[in-house]
Amino acid sequence: MEMHQVRYFLALCEQLNFTRAAETCNVTQPALTRAIKLLEGEFGGVLFHRERQNTHLTELGRMLQPHLTEIYEAALSTKRLAQSYGAMKRTPLRVGIMSTVAPDEIIELIAAIKARHPGIELHLCDSDALSLRKRLIEGTLELAIYALPGGEPDDRTHSLPLFRERMVMAVSTAHQLAGQGRVRVAQMNDENYIHRNNCEFAGYADAILAEQGVTCHPSYWSDRDDWTLAMVAAGLGFGFMPANSAKHPGVVGLPIVDPEFWREVSLVSVRGRPYSPAVGAMVREAMHKKWFGSSALGQESAADEGGH
Repeated sequence: MEMHQVRYFLALCEQLNFTRAAETCNVTQPALTRAIKLLEGEFGGVLFHRERQNTHLTELGRMLQPHLTEIYEAALSTKRLAQSYGAMKRTPLRVGIMSTVAPDEIIELIAAIKARHPGIELHLCDSDALSLRKRLIEGTLELAIYALPGGEPDDRTHSLPLFRERMVMAVSTAHQLAGQGRVRVAQMNDENYIHRNNCEFAGYADAILAEQGVTCHPSYWSDRDDWTLAMVAAGLGFGFMPANSAKHPGVVGLPIVDPEFWREVSLVSVRGRPYSPAVGAMVREAMHKKWFGSSALGQESAADEGGH
C-alpha cells in the first residue's frame, strides 16, 4: 500500500465520482482507477460499487475508511514534523555543560541561539566531564562542553576548543597568602582545602602535588561552586578553581605557579555521527561567540571544516 493510493481512495470517498476525484488529486482518471484496483487487490475485496450515477462505498470500503484516514493524517503530520526539523522550526538539541563552567558564558550562548535560531529547543544538562563524555558517546547527548586535563585523546570524539582558563588557589581575604600576587605549589603544603566533587582536575592535580611532596587536607566536600566559595570566604579551607569562577566577596584567586595549571574547555561531538542542522547552528554560534572577551580558540578549525 502506497500513500498516494490512500490519498486517491480518500478523495474518492469524498467525491464519490472517479472524474472529480482524479481532478482533486491532479492525476488522470485511469491512474486513479488503477490505484484503487491495486488497493482492492491488496485488501482482498471491492472498495466501491461503480454505478454510472451512484458510485458508493462497499461495506469493506466503509470499514477501512476511518483507518486509512488516520494513517494518511499521521503520515502528513510526520512529514510536517520532518520539514520543521530540517528547517529548524522545531528542533530539539540535547547539550551537556560541565558544571564548573561559569554560567554567564553559557547564558550568552543560549541567548544567541534563541535570538537567531528560535526553532531550536535546547535541552541542557550539567554534570562532571567524565559523565558528559560517557553520555555523549552513548548518544543521549548531541554536543557537550567540557574539559579533561591530562586525559588521553579519545578517537571517538571531535573537539573544538572554546577557551583556555587558568586555575587558581581561592583563599579567604584573611588568609596568610592572600596578599601575594601568585602562589607556588609548594606553598599549598599542609593547607586545608574544599574538595570540589565535580572538579575535572581530580586525580591529575593530585599526582602533580604528590610528586612535589605537597600534601593538602580535605576538610569539606561540595558539589556546588557557590557553596565552595562561601566556605572559602569563611576561612574553612582553600579552593582549587578556574580563575573566572573564583568570584565572591571575601575571596581572592591566586594564580598557581611552579607548575601552572590550565584547562582548555571544548565543544565536543562524536566523530562520524550524522547531525541535525541544529548542531551545526550551535557550533557556529559557539565559534562566533567571545569567550571571556576573546575569540573561540577553535574558530579557524571550524572554518576549515565548514562547521558540522
